[in-house]
Amino acid sequence: MQLIFTKGAGKHDQLDVCREGLATERIDCPKQGIIPHDMVHYAVESVLHKRGFVGRLLDGEAASFRMVADSESDGVERLVEVFQADGWAGWNTPPDDLLDMYRVTCHARQCPPLSVDPGDIELVRQKLLQLTQQWQAIAVGEALTLPSAGANAAE
Repeated sequence: MQLIFTKGAGKHDQLDVCREGLATERIDCPKQGIIPHDMVHYAVESVLHKRGFVGRLLDGEAASFRMVADSESDGVERLVEVFQADGWAGWNTPPDDLLDMYRVTCHARQCPPLSVDPGDIELVRQKLLQLTQQWQAIAVGEALTLPSAGANAAE
């Protein structure tokens, strides 16, 4: 599977989900001032080897699926939200503070948190910073392709 993110000129970027034997699916990604939301998923899932949006795509779910409750996917989504907030704050929130925010978010959504520690947070942040640098380096209309043989293979 490949995830192809194309930088848009307007309010949206685009994600093309390319899977062998299936038609390419396109998702509009609202611009959020940092890398696209689904690129944050890619970082979290590939570094932590957890199944969220990207893993569900890999398992054959349609890109347009409406997420059905699943404890691991829900935990990934909450962590993605926390990392987005970190991105909006400059990617420099202390790891322990991010973990506290993650636990509060999971509690508020009645979602069991994933087992993550400050070292995991730093590894995900390194991947996010790498993706941010790559994303910032491309021009409008250009694409960044992220290969994924699985949620575990995005190194």
